[in-house]
Amino acid sequence: MVRTRILGTGAYAPQKVLTNQDLEKMVATSDAWIRERTGIRERRVAAEGELTSDMAVKASIRALEMAHTRPEELEAIIVGTISPDMPMPSTATFIQAKLGAKKAFAFDLSAACAGSLYALSVADQYVQTGKIRRALVIGVELLTRLIDWEDRNTCVLFGDAAGAMVVGPSEAPERGILSTHLHADGTAAEMLCIPGGGSKYPQSEEVVAKKLNKVAMQGREVYKYAVRALPEAVLEALAANGMSTDSVDHVIAHQANLRIIESAMDRLGIPLEKCWLNIDRYGNTSSASLPITLDEANRAGRLHPDDIIVMMSIGAGMAWGSALVRW
Repeated sequence: MVRTRILGTGAYAPQKVLTNQDLEKMVATSDAWIRERTGIRERRVAAEGELTSDMAVKASIRALEMAHTRPEELEAIIVGTISPDMPMPSTATFIQAKLGAKKAFAFDLSAACAGSLYALSVADQYVQTGKIRRALVIGVELLTRLIDWEDRNTCVLFGDAAGAMVVGPSEAPERGILSTHLHADGTAAEMLCIPGGGSKYPQSEEVVAKKLNKVAMQGREVYKYAVRALPEAVLEALAANGMSTDSVDHVIAHQANLRIIESAMDRLGIPLEKCWLNIDRYGNTSSASLPITLDEANRAGRLHPDDIIVMMSIGAGMAWGSALVRW
């Protein structure tokens, strides 16, 4: 069987930094309150006129350079995002045009914070079956334009960023993506959602006035769901490959909340030191979080050949999953 290998990683975050101290001047909160409950110190905000596709292209160029791949060699561009340039067409098509990847088919995938993991799983199927040899997987979000800056429960959490992965067939059959495991639970959809702007509450003055076009979240419920679902998904991936938690060298986790990560790692019995953390610097970047974290660990020289890496992510839907990779 052909395995899919991650050949290159890349990330991009806007220059503008919004600190907790900045937020203290905007909403009833404090640096201590935010750090204690989330682990976040600061987050990035896209520049005026900067688009979701612009951020994705910058992360993609870095991933392509690492993978020694030209844009015209790409056969697929799969983008996880819930903050597209436009409702139609897909952000992936704008990225395709900006990169000059004329041969690639391109589409968006909506799984919120689990978007890049879902996209990686889809790309994995195309590579495994021999349909394509080069795919670009992107997680990108421009969430600061989708949050209510008067809601301290959500506005302190999110930031803008993009992460990218170039994938293709592995020359070594034992290395690459060993398996992916995806889940969803639509009965929990209202825990984290943007109610307005779709067919249920079409865009209108009333929708805007009631801020139904902004992120709404039941924080405690999301926390309880995540700390149960994430460890289960990791154990599922390990069991599918005949491994235990002792086999894990690195955990690449969606950076939603430091307390969620700490709880999940504790339940798994995996030392927190094996998990690359950057939530303090970026906040929750949703689908961008996983590939950014992978890229940072990769460029820091933490990932070595044959290391076992487990990925875990969860987001609105609820949608979640895991992947196991032999680097």
